[in-house]
Amino acid sequence: MSAPGAVLARRPVGGGGDSGHPDPGRPGFGSLLAQVALVVICAGYTTGASLGWGSPQLALFMGDFGLSAAALTAAVSCFLYGRAHRGSARPAWLLFAFSSFMASAGNAVWGWYEVVLRTEVPDSSIADLFFLLFAPPAIVGLLVLAKKPVTRAGWVCLALDAWLIGGSLLTLSWSLALARTAHFQNEPVAQAALSLAYPLLDIVLVSMVLVLHFRRSQANRSATNTAIAALALTVLCDALFTSPLLRENYASGQLLDAGWFAGSLLLAYAPWGVRRIPDSAVTPRGQWLHSRPVAGSLAALTPYLAAAVCTLGILYNVVEGRRVDRVVVLTGCTVVLALVVRQGIMLLDNIALTHELAQKENHFRSLVQGSSDVIMIAAPSGILRYVSPAASGVYGRDAEELIGSELASLIHPEDLGAVVHEVRRFLAVSPADEPTTRIECRFRSGRGDWLNVESTVNRHQGGLIFNSRDVTERVRLQAQLQHNAEHDPLTDLPNRALFTRRVRQALSGRRASDAGTAVLFIDLDGFKGVNDRLGHQAGDDLLVQAARRLHDSVRAGDTAARLGGDEFAALILGDGGRDQGARQKQVQEIADRLRLTLSRPYRVDGGNEVRVAASIGVAFAEPGIGAGDLLRNADLAMYRAKAAGKDRVELYAPQMQAEVVRRTELAARLRTALHDGEFALLHQPVVDLATGRISAVSAQARWRSAQGILFTPAEYLRVTDDSERTADLGRWLLEEAVEQAAERAGTGHRTPVSIRLSARRLLDRSLPLGSIESLLTRHGLPSGSLIVELADSDPRIPLDELEQRLVTLRRLGVRIALDGFGSGHVAINALRRLPVDILKLDRGLVEGVVESARLRKITRGVLRIADELGMQTVAEGVDVPEQVVALRAMGCTHAQGMAFSGPLDEYRLRRALVRDEFPLPGAVPARVGNRPPFRSHTETPVPPT
Repeated sequence: MSAPGAVLARRPVGGGGDSGHPDPGRPGFGSLLAQVALVVICAGYTTGASLGWGSPQLALFMGDFGLSAAALTAAVSCFLYGRAHRGSARPAWLLFAFSSFMASAGNAVWGWYEVVLRTEVPDSSIADLFFLLFAPPAIVGLLVLAKKPVTRAGWVCLALDAWLIGGSLLTLSWSLALARTAHFQNEPVAQAALSLAYPLLDIVLVSMVLVLHFRRSQANRSATNTAIAALALTVLCDALFTSPLLRENYASGQLLDAGWFAGSLLLAYAPWGVRRIPDSAVTPRGQWLHSRPVAGSLAALTPYLAAAVCTLGILYNVVEGRRVDRVVVLTGCTVVLALVVRQGIMLLDNIALTHELAQKENHFRSLVQGSSDVIMIAAPSGILRYVSPAASGVYGRDAEELIGSELASLIHPEDLGAVVHEVRRFLAVSPADEPTTRIECRFRSGRGDWLNVESTVNRHQGGLIFNSRDVTERVRLQAQLQHNAEHDPLTDLPNRALFTRRVRQALSGRRASDAGTAVLFIDLDGFKGVNDRLGHQAGDDLLVQAARRLHDSVRAGDTAARLGGDEFAALILGDGGRDQGARQKQVQEIADRLRLTLSRPYRVDGGNEVRVAASIGVAFAEPGIGAGDLLRNADLAMYRAKAAGKDRVELYAPQMQAEVVRRTELAARLRTALHDGEFALLHQPVVDLATGRISAVSAQARWRSAQGILFTPAEYLRVTDDSERTADLGRWLLEEAVEQAAERAGTGHRTPVSIRLSARRLLDRSLPLGSIESLLTRHGLPSGSLIVELADSDPRIPLDELEQRLVTLRRLGVRIALDGFGSGHVAINALRRLPVDILKLDRGLVEGVVESARLRKITRGVLRIADELGMQTVAEGVDVPEQVVALRAMGCTHAQGMAFSGPLDEYRLRRALVRDEFPLPGAVPARVGNRPPFRSHTETPVPPT
């Protein structure tokens, strides 16, 4: 037997009891206790009745008022249940309550005569009325509990079944006893009618009990069965009471009363004592599969059994030699007629059902055969007993070929264990809790390949039904979507999410203690320039080639990934070696080779050759480190490589993280420094090298933090990328410098103030148009008192817009200085296009001017160009007297630096302006010409104000 066959052949213990769910039909502890109490009370009453209760008076009391109390208990119980529970059975329980109340009242009246009045009960009393009213409500209640027919023929059959049972019982009862009772023998008509009413009502009640037994509803079946048993016991006692033999010798308190007593208590117990099954609960097929044929057979034999009983009644009269009573003949004829009519109805109904069944069978056969899904039925042994014709289109194999084969032979060996486990779990669960399950595995096709098949599985006579469909395309699409979600669409390398997951996997399991695992973060230096010059198509081509080189450079077990933009990463798994130093050296060599590989020229966009460099950061795994921390360390090392000059490899060191923490804290404090007034404005004098007098002052901001630390602009501006905060600082510097310069001009010190602004800031849309103009107007700063030092080296700045902006400022008397000449991108193009008055030499040209003859020649050439263009020159960073002497000799007109003075606060600045002269080293004055200090050149004269 195959593995699935072995699973199918197993039956779950207890019909699903292993599932852990309690049986809803099993009584609980409270119900069991009520059953024990019911048995004990009934047994006690039966014992007392059989022993005579010890005294005649107690026997009369228990036989009358005891029965009344039991019937009243049943009435109250059924009434409370009917009031508390709403549903289709509610009217039946209320009718049972009324019926039991009538029985209680009849017994109470009977006891009133026998116990209280101590007289015999009259032949016709009000007790008889109460007893006669017991049966009709109970009969109607049983009709309410019966399963309602859905057609008119069903209602007719229900009535015929009731008459068949009632007529048969009437025939038999009439033949045995009622015929004698029917002879009035000088009795009053009312008395004779009353004598016949009791047995006739009991016959009707018995008929309804028998009919209901085969037609009862599935809802709350336990309570219904208990109520039927209670009424059947009561009717049996009534039948015994109405027999002439017992009727003549009956006395209250005898054993017959125990039956009525038990019937009343059983009816009181019926709605509460048995655990109630909800109406919506569906009985599992396997639990009533074997009992249904028995019940159906008895229901089908009911008409014939009734006719047999009727025939026995007639035969009894014939055998006894009696004249056949007209009542027996009439009743027998109606029973036979009812049987014939019922059989005719059933025959027509069977013909209609057969026709309908044939139509439905053809319909479902066409559905199964025309369905695109494959329907398979597997026997308990695991052998396929049926396969639908769709198998030829789905599996590429004929259905006849598959029938008789084992289910295990179709399933992929790698999926067989999971299928067996799921089938075993499914069969162990109750069918009511999980009617179906879903299995997905690979099936062997007739073409020799494996198909991804999804099957819905149902139970079927101990085996399983598989409703299967081919989902191979869906599985492939899901795999493709999964691949797309984890890989970069341009280079097809793993993306950041997949790379992070693989790093996490490398740091867990058996590699958790392998410190040789390393992560490389790679950034392509110069890629943005390729995008700007040649376009994004060329940039994408470069990224694809770089990704291919990176993928080819790592080992098979390693991972190369693209994190985004021009950033890549590589995971180098450790080799398990113990020598950490040798492993670090090996990984660094791999990173160097990778840097050289990525730095080779690329052919992009139809043959253009471009070059980019690679900055690589390397971080090694440490015991206990997480994936996020390892990636962060590699990222920090990569940024250190870029800051150190690019095109290099840097290994992570703990100091890098400390530097990041310090810069982060500094940037956070910088956000509130302006608001808290921690910034101060200092001015450094710009000295005329011909006279030693102060020609201008350069405004500089200093940040003195709350901790007392003084930061220069180079220190606090490089710790933040917050352009908004930088803009706020630039606006503050401009406003403070103009305001203080206006105050000094009001006291007679009209020394111009120089403010360093970037070209990007001058063209920034966030800077209000005309803000510089409005400042000059608001503070009344004289013309020529403001110098704007242009300090942007970005070649992407549009020179046309910048030129237009500078021309507008020069017309207001603002002089323009070109800062940082000799470094970066400040070039001849700026001198040719922009209206510049002053040329500021970069500190790099000044620092080595004394020691380097080559640098002196370069500086002299720059100064000669400025002189021929009519520009004044300012040397920045002049810190020693020898530099002053050298610059004067080369023709530099102005200088600022520690050789004269450092940045001064407002008080020291005014003292220096009052003195207005710094000593100049050297005896021979430099040639300065006849130009006044810091004037505009004649090419773009400043209009008079």
